[in-house]
Amino acid sequence: MADVIAWIEAGDTVDAAEYHVATRDGVTTDLGEDIAFITPSGKTNCMTDSKYSDGALACLVELTDPPPRPADAYGEWKGGWVDFDGKSVTVGSVHGDPGRFTAGTGPELPYGRALGFGDYQCRVDAVGLFCANRANNTAARFSDAGIEPFGCLQQVTAPPQIGEKFSC
Repeated sequence: MADVIAWIEAGDTVDAAEYHVATRDGVTTDLGEDIAFITPSGKTNCMTDSKYSDGALACLVELTDPPPRPADAYGEWKGGWVDFDGKSVTVGSVHGDPGRFTAGTGPELPYGRALGFGDYQCRVDAVGLFCANRANNTAARFSDAGIEPFGCLQQVTAPPQIGEKFSC
């Protein structure tokens, strides 16, 4: 875990102030203290939402093989919706609307660059986006190949309407 966090933190840090906006259809929305960014590949779009999730990170990831829709799921299934609150990571869930992503996408976080916000530090690389939660000493890699947890995060039985869950 220490090596993963050290690698993430070794990225050239960007100014977080540039990532407090999201754009959709040419309209820019000020996100206040929340953060939004997209990876250079365009396959991972991430955003925080302090109003509803205490600033936890959510990402829409274009997964090559997302978890299947659970039999108990009702509503709009989003197999690539990933929530990472530091203590757990869930992959795939039901969302009737785009939630925080209604605002669009944030600025691109370039390869090799790192972005710190709240308890999180993220760095994007050609093999994926790596985000660490310093408060919980956990991290995850987000890529189209799947979500890879680090630290104490281990796969557990997913609750109803969730595709996969990793938890400490």
